[in-house]
Amino acid sequence: MDKIISFISSGFTQASALQVLMFTLFVTHITIIGVTVFLHRSQAHRALDLHPVIMHFFRFWLWMTTGMITKEWVAIHRKHHAKCEREGDPHSPMIYGIWKVFFQGAELYREEAANIDTLSRFGRGTPDDWIERNIYSKHSSLGILIMLFIDIFLFGVLGLSVWAVQMAWIPFWAAGVVNGMGHYFGYRNFASPDTSTNLFPIGFIISGEELHNNHHAFATSAKFSSKWYEFDLGWCYINIMRFFRLAKIKKIAPKLVLSNYDRNIDLSTLHGVIVHRYELMTQYADIIKDVVHQELKELKKYSCSDSRYERLKSINSYLYKHESIMQPKQLAEVDNVVSSSKSLFVLIQMRRDLGRIWEGSSLTSDQLVLHLKSWCDRAKNSEVCGLQKFASKLNRYSIV
Repeated sequence: MDKIISFISSGFTQASALQVLMFTLFVTHITIIGVTVFLHRSQAHRALDLHPVIMHFFRFWLWMTTGMITKEWVAIHRKHHAKCEREGDPHSPMIYGIWKVFFQGAELYREEAANIDTLSRFGRGTPDDWIERNIYSKHSSLGILIMLFIDIFLFGVLGLSVWAVQMAWIPFWAAGVVNGMGHYFGYRNFASPDTSTNLFPIGFIISGEELHNNHHAFATSAKFSSKWYEFDLGWCYINIMRFFRLAKIKKIAPKLVLSNYDRNIDLSTLHGVIVHRYELMTQYADIIKDVVHQELKELKKYSCSDSRYERLKSINSYLYKHESIMQPKQLAEVDNVVSSSKSLFVLIQMRRDLGRIWEGSSLTSDQLVLHLKSWCDRAKNSEVCGLQKFASKLNRYSIV
């Protein structure tokens, strides 16, 4: 009788609470690796190829620990990138509100997973073999039930807690933290046309998914870290797999090359500017910030300029956003306020002109080179010091 009670309370392993905790952290970490390496970087964005053994291990593990279907996850994520911050985005806090995405992200995922059009349009190229059709997709709840049995067998009643944590791990970290907080709080290295942020420079807990803004800037890169102080644990695992020939990296973000001297703008310059456009727009935003700061400082000295001071201060929170995600009312307010400032008016108009070089242009490469040359000449002839320096730096851009 004592053995039965002991088995019910502590399971087959008779593990201590600390051992159960370590086990839970270990298995949930494997799940995170499966999501970021297999589902996200390999399947959704094709940034790397995995050995069939590794790929099937992750498929099996995620079936057991999350019940997620590869095609559904991939399709929803691809749609998020295609419709980011606009109508149709499955989980944008700009559309649904931060707290709905944070607390009900899993519900939003399930709603979109039921959209047949989403799966057919964005779920192409995912596994479609016999085991996927007849087991993983057809019986998605079977795996998590088997996991429940295993946890109870290993740890008894405490296994229910282990299983509950496993089931909540991805909905919390992926659906809530990354999809919600990753578009609301944090810092931005790149002025991508969305609200994505880097939650923390050390991507350890969710294996690099913390670097969400970096990912949106270079979606097809297998590496999420960008700055020297950033750490992407998922990238470390990928390199370990590559060392053992279990992974093949297909693409990482291209490196920026700056010449030591001003050079003639050519196709290489154009490609460098287009590839690194989001980083360029971040630098451009810094120029605007400097000008705004100086103008606010000057306006504050004169009481007769209180109205203009307050108006400029009121648009300061969204003056640096990508205009594609701004409301028409905000755009009109920006135009209205900056029209009374020669420097800001020039900066905003020149930013729009620069953006037209890569935003849906139907011009040929040679025509775009001429447009870039013309833009740089205008910038150098402007009276805005920061803009002049910015244009000079563009002359040195290239890629490898």
